[in-house]
Amino acid sequence: MSNLIYKPAMNESKIMENRKMIFSTLWIFVTLNYLYCDLMGMMDPVLLKQYFSGIVGGITINENFLFSAAILMEIPMVMIVLSRILGYRANRWANGIAATLMTLVMILTLFVGKPTHYYLFCGIIEIVTTLFILWYALGWKRPVEK
Repeated sequence: MSNLIYKPAMNESKIMENRKMIFSTLWIFVTLNYLYCDLMGMMDPVLLKQYFSGIVGGITINENFLFSAAILMEIPMVMIVLSRILGYRANRWANGIAATLMTLVMILTLFVGKPTHYYLFCGIIEIVTTLFILWYALGWKRPVEK
């Protein structure tokens, strides 16, 4: 029965390209989760009042805060591209470092104020995704060159 399904052999180049695509797709997924969770926060009437006051969960929202947030959110977005273009070693390191940083930041944000149910839900998905990226990067063995 297994002869009925054609499975082409994957060469090392295709395996590496496949892994790059998986990393890129995971970064797209987690970035959309970050953005949608932030969008839901803008629809939350309690948080919306805080946004208008300039202080959210005890944190002053000013230019420096927003600049820091922009840098932080640029990391998963740039990883979408870097995952596709970097070679094996740089790709593995970049994904490992970015995933570690984003996981730690997300865990820390769970202790700022009292997280809402939707924030916890999205946060858990984001943490699991970035931990998977880290695990996947650490498990990436150097392709055998022929």
